[in-house]
Amino acid sequence: MGSLSTTEKPHAVCIPYPAQGHINPMLKLAKLLHFKGFHITFVNTEYNHKRLLKSRGPNSLNGLPSFRFETIPDGLPEPDVDATQDIPSLCESTRKTCLPHFKNLISKLNRNSEGADAQKAPPVTCIVSDGCMSFTVDAAEEFGIPEVLFWTTSACGFMCYMQYRHLVAKGITPLKDSSYITDGYLENTIDWIPGIKDIRLRDVPSFVRTTDPNDLMLDFLLGETKRASRGSAIVVNTFDALEHDVMEALSTILPPVYSIGPLNLLLNNVTDKDLKKIGSNLWKEEPECLEWLDNQEPNSVVYVNFGSITVMTSDQLIEFAWGLANSKKTFLWVIRPDLVAGDNAVLPSEFIEETKNRGLLSSWCPQEQVLAHPSIKGFLTHSGWNSTLESICGGVPMICWPFFAEQQTNCRFCCKEWGIGMEIEDVRRDRIENLVRELMDGKKGQEMKNKALEWKNLAVDAASSPNGSSLKNLDSMVNQILLSSKVAKK
Repeated sequence: MGSLSTTEKPHAVCIPYPAQGHINPMLKLAKLLHFKGFHITFVNTEYNHKRLLKSRGPNSLNGLPSFRFETIPDGLPEPDVDATQDIPSLCESTRKTCLPHFKNLISKLNRNSEGADAQKAPPVTCIVSDGCMSFTVDAAEEFGIPEVLFWTTSACGFMCYMQYRHLVAKGITPLKDSSYITDGYLENTIDWIPGIKDIRLRDVPSFVRTTDPNDLMLDFLLGETKRASRGSAIVVNTFDALEHDVMEALSTILPPVYSIGPLNLLLNNVTDKDLKKIGSNLWKEEPECLEWLDNQEPNSVVYVNFGSITVMTSDQLIEFAWGLANSKKTFLWVIRPDLVAGDNAVLPSEFIEETKNRGLLSSWCPQEQVLAHPSIKGFLTHSGWNSTLESICGGVPMICWPFFAEQQTNCRFCCKEWGIGMEIEDVRRDRIENLVRELMDGKKGQEMKNKALEWKNLAVDAASSPNGSSLKNLDSMVNQILLSSKVAKK
């Protein structure tokens, strides 16, 4: 791909929602756009920028002359611990305080483009924003440039969020009182969501489980999904074969919508070594786990990771531990320092002793490489979308323990639609033990493995040159939306 001169180079400002599971896919998309000839400005919050420098080294974000990092404040006081901020507080703060800082940043970038400096960047020509940072649409309209909204959820999760206003209008949420959560009400099925066959209310993203008519997360998502129609386009990190019906239905509600995933596979087409070095993990990775995996038998290890936000009680941690120990299977378990709510994650010394020859504990690891490793047979996961998609790309079946948001929806699709998951209904050691044994040795486990390998092949097809559906969709989105200057100032 020939490089463009500075004067004609398009300049995309990419801004993720400030949590790990949103930063990772946005950075992948930014790298793909850079590979296609864009100058990139990647915007983190000041707090997360500090965390990245701490985890990856002080020079890790110096990047390339045409791939630069900027920051804006998130409006929250800086926390004492190195952890994901409280999500409702972050949602409330970003939507109320970030817009003026973001507009000032674009103005600054445009002013800098007029200087005589040889290192100057071109003027901003488009915005790629997280769907949950849709205040940026106001900026795009003010500057008269196109904006693509990137929803980092699954398509099925995004579709369910798009139905929140109907759930409110029909009186289904907020719940009348808290007994509705325990008395079976959530088992009721909904049969009117476009592109999704009967789905239980408990499988709809979890923010509907509130009794508060002024619930912050419900209000936030009603606002973000309403604004989705104001973007120039929507992109989703999925592929057509996996979520065809839902993508078809979305395209009737919010055209244009593009499936451009799995982004990690599309990045295989990018050869720039300097670009590949730019990373986005907010916790320090421990690559030793890959060396440990190299010494394990093929298809012998259960990988356990509950993502960057999930928290559990000490009791649940201990039930998971003994379930793993009693299964007698080899495991790699990622335990973040803040995994247990309000406390340090401490495992019983008896568990450590019992599993010392067949378990490895890590505080964070390079997950994509782990899931692609031949020794991994199954994944015990919180069903976050990045984890789910990376598991599919590795051909790895899952045991699902969804925590919040659209993880419930992802779990339901893994178990009921795609045939690659089993759900943990409640955290008891005997239940965990049985599911791990079934995953590793059982008939159902083997069926799920076969199905996961089928989906893996379809994911590879979608991301492969020259005719992969996601590759073509990415090109279409770039040419029809991001390189289009037909955006009138409103």
